[in-house]
Amino acid sequence: MKKIRTTNPVAVGDNVLFEVNAEGQALISEILPRRNYIIRKASNLSKESHIIASNVDLSFLVVTLAHPETSTVFIDRFLATAQAYNVPVCLIFNKTDLYTDEERQRAENLIALYEGLGYRCFRTSALLGEGVESLKNEITGKITLFSGHSGVGKSSLIKVLLPHMEIKIGEISDYHQKGRHTTTFSEMYELPEGGYLIDTPGIKGFGTIEMKDSEIGHFFPEIFEKSRECRFGNCTHTHEPGCAVTKAVEEGAIAASRYQSFLSIMDDATESKYR
Repeated sequence: MKKIRTTNPVAVGDNVLFEVNAEGQALISEILPRRNYIIRKASNLSKESHIIASNVDLSFLVVTLAHPETSTVFIDRFLATAQAYNVPVCLIFNKTDLYTDEERQRAENLIALYEGLGYRCFRTSALLGEGVESLKNEITGKITLFSGHSGVGKSSLIKVLLPHMEIKIGEISDYHQKGRHTTTFSEMYELPEGGYLIDTPGIKGFGTIEMKDSEIGHFFPEIFEKSRECRFGNCTHTHEPGCAVTKAVEEGAIAASRYQSFLSIMDDATESKYR
């Protein structure tokens, strides 16, 4: 793994060696190598990063079409980072009971897009219990991360999945239609049927780190596939003649939203050159 400066040297999911001193306190002596992790730019320290969780078998990104809305840029940044650090990821489209007909159609369009790219998608409602059994079957025996914006209903879903646990549920601000933080630190829960579930604080933004502009396209499956047809081997897919990627975007073969997300991560990589 890359050596990256992080705000949390020890992350939820880490395997460690520890020693117990004479006072009975356990002190970590070594953090064992991580097989994967989800990482993002720290919110307050632009030159630092924050590891959300490590050594996970599966990550669920919980998103909502409204109350509050999760942008496709946020979704794509999370997916690209998961791809970069070898974390299998699925999408949960939550709060289906609140969708208008228009929002429901938009959700189905997004599900068709992401499933077409190979990402599994779930439709859930903690209130109605929709999709809960499918999630239970999926997480049994695995170490699973739940992540997403504040207010997307992570805690409500987890409370349904783990009814024996006391889990706080927040409210949505009527003024901003954004969630208030109910989880202030990452916490790992043991599952009755085997496995563990990691609940994380709501994420406002997802800044990417340590991605070279020449690598970013590798983390978008459809862009990586199409890039083989570009005229130049070092094509950045932004301005070059004979670029198969920009042509595919113009023709609708690559979704415009995905391409915009790709460009936004390119901006992150460019900014890092001037720090």
